[in-house]
Amino acid sequence: MNTPTPHDRVALVTGAGSGIGRATAMALIHDGWRVVLSGRRLDALRETIAQAEDPFDDIASRALAAPADVTRPEQVAALFDLVRARFGRLDLLFNNAGVFTPGVPLEDLPFEQWRAAVDTNLTGSFLCTQHAFRLMKSQQPRGGRIVNNGSISAHAPRPNSVAYTATKHAMTGLTKSASLDGRAWGIAVGQIDIGNAASEMTERMAAGVPQADGSVRPEPRMDVDHAARAVLHMANLPLDTNVLFMTVMATTMPFVGRG
Repeated sequence: MNTPTPHDRVALVTGAGSGIGRATAMALIHDGWRVVLSGRRLDALRETIAQAEDPFDDIASRALAAPADVTRPEQVAALFDLVRARFGRLDLLFNNAGVFTPGVPLEDLPFEQWRAAVDTNLTGSFLCTQHAFRLMKSQQPRGGRIVNNGSISAHAPRPNSVAYTATKHAMTGLTKSASLDGRAWGIAVGQIDIGNAASEMTERMAAGVPQADGSVRPEPRMDVDHAARAVLHMANLPLDTNVLFMTVMATTMPFVGRG
């Protein structure tokens, strides 16, 4: 691995303890970013940093584990206070924290599961976006970038996925509104819709998942590092250029033509 050239750009990644968040945090660290890794479990965040360690690079000086539950407004506020106190600015927010809900018929989904999906996938992203706007508007140089983790489900649902699908469709609305509202302040907002990145959350796809025609079939997955590199590409664009929406997916997954 080539030793990265550290720079002054600061990123915050939510859900950085596993999956796409972990891979993206590591990609940013290896690209020279200073990265605040957030999630509910401190041990998982520390494991991400440990996996990113490089004997030729002082990772510890550029990576900070900051546990927070994005569904709790006071914890989100404390998280951004920490970012400001430690680094003085924020150049990238990757809104990645999210949860799946059980694959059950719509009428059988417990309210608690619906609420958990809305609180984490949508409200958590809104709270982080709100605080990022405040910081990015006030810092010098002004502005920054926000990348929202949408999903293939932001375009087309899977069977029995009403809560997850609804929140990911709503994420698209959040992305569009924030992109519009951020223009005057040099804040670029985009969304990456990822399909079947190989992570703990998608292990069941290899065994077989329900399809729209009622069958159960295994689905191909792609290396999660490809998703991370796509986010890194978006992150490294100048602020006068924005990827509003990007879709990256396993080439032969059943998305185009789904149903």
